[in-house]
Amino acid sequence: MLALNSKIFVAGHRGMVGSAIVRQLEASGHTNIITRTRSELDLTNQQAVLAFFQSEEIEQVYLAAAKVGGIVANNSYPADFIYENLMIQCNIIHSAHLAGIQHLLFLGSSCIYPKLAEQPMQESALLTATLEPTNEPYAVAKIAGIKLCESYNRQYGRDYRSVMPTNLYGAFDNFHPENSHVIPALLRRFHEAKLNNDKEVIVWGSGKPMREFLYVDDMAAASIHVMNLEPSIYDANTEPMLSHINVGTGVDCTIKELVEIVAKIVGFEGEVKFDATKPDGAPRKLMNVDRLKSLGWGYSVSLEDGLAMAYQWFVDNQDKFRE
Repeated sequence: MLALNSKIFVAGHRGMVGSAIVRQLEASGHTNIITRTRSELDLTNQQAVLAFFQSEEIEQVYLAAAKVGGIVANNSYPADFIYENLMIQCNIIHSAHLAGIQHLLFLGSSCIYPKLAEQPMQESALLTATLEPTNEPYAVAKIAGIKLCESYNRQYGRDYRSVMPTNLYGAFDNFHPENSHVIPALLRRFHEAKLNNDKEVIVWGSGKPMREFLYVDDMAAASIHVMNLEPSIYDANTEPMLSHINVGTGVDCTIKELVEIVAKIVGFEGEVKFDATKPDGAPRKLMNVDRLKSLGWGYSVSLEDGLAMAYQWFVDNQDKFRE
């Protein structure tokens, strides 16, 4: 069992997932959590990252740092997404190894799976067919992260694990009007429509695609759970070259249903229209979470409760998101 004063590095601690991991580690009594802002440590700089790891006696690494965004951002900046994520992952994983760090958890994404993967998506679907084109560069980077961890495990005996979250939302999400994911984008759009007394809100796509959503505090809890599993238990439920673990609820809904819940929580009473000329993305993305359940973890926050908490956080912090 890791001592409460052991050094734990959370890369990406200002992001939605990283900040949730820090909150939960602190709540459980950990007193030596190491963080660095982007200005303090450029994770795309190999020499800087190696020097950081060599100067700190870190015992665990949570690799939650990433360049992330929705369909528009992924379509607009494909080179940025593949380059920055590959560099961050390579630098942290390789430098952690060189510094003798045995325990690392890499956070990926459900977009690693083929666009038309059988639903719900099992871990074994990885690398079996073509990816969704709109976020392929990001997905390729995340697949590389999984394989980096597995390769260092196989060659050097490291204990580097990977978790693949479904769509996440919650406190410290990105509420940018153009570069955000679906839930923060909808919360902001409906909130502003309510304030402006708009008669209608237009939502991109047909509303028919199905998506699964997990509250970020649940993701943090799952990450800490997987990180601290005994190696014998982890190894018994994974394979050396298929070691990643899906993290989600195992429950999905249509975008139309999601929009209706958001409108209700925000209090928007106008009309909602769907623009079917805009891209839908994958028709369905539901995680098979049997592997995670067999490892003793399940989600606790319902979609409606989580959306209500996410909206309250946005309202309390909306001055940060003015454009």
